[in-house]
Amino acid sequence: MGDAHANAAHPGVEAAEQAAAMLAAAGMPRMPARVMMALVGSPDEGYTAAELAERLGVSAAAVSGAVRYLISMRLIQRLSRPGDRRDRYDLVDDAWGGMITSNSPLYAALATQMDRIADENADAPISVARAREIADFLRYLTQRMPQLVDEWRAGSG
Repeated sequence: MGDAHANAAHPGVEAAEQAAAMLAAAGMPRMPARVMMALVGSPDEGYTAAELAERLGVSAAAVSGAVRYLISMRLIQRLSRPGDRRDRYDLVDDAWGGMITSNSPLYAALATQMDRIADENADAPISVARAREIADFLRYLTQRMPQLVDEWRAGSG
C-alpha cells in the first residue's frame, strides 16, 4: 500500500508521525507514541488493533505491546461494541491533562534531590545556586501544572 493511499484512508498521518517523533524524543517509547498519535486522528469509533497495524505499517504484535503500555498509563481505553467481536481503541477523555499532571510527583521528588545536592555541595556556591534554582522551578511546575489544567478545563467547557 502506497503512502498516498494511506494518507487518503487515514487523514493526518504525516502530522501524527511528526508528533509521535516529538513524544519519542521527549522519552515516550516510540511505538506507544505512534499508536497514541494515530488515535488522536482516529475515526469517531476508534481503531481496531488490525486497523492500527495497517495505518502504522507494523505488526499486530507491535500494536499489542503499545496498546498494553498505553492502557496501563491510562492514556487510551478499550471499547467494546455490541455485535462486534473486535475491540476498538480510543483516547481516554482528558488523556493529555492527566499525562501532564501525572508528572507532578516526579517534579516534587526531583526538587527534593536538587535540595540535597545543594545541601551537600556547600563549598561550591555557584553549583548550590544552580541546584536551588532548579528545585524552585520544579516546585513551581508541581504547583502550577494542575492549576493550568484546571484553568484550561474551566475555559474550554
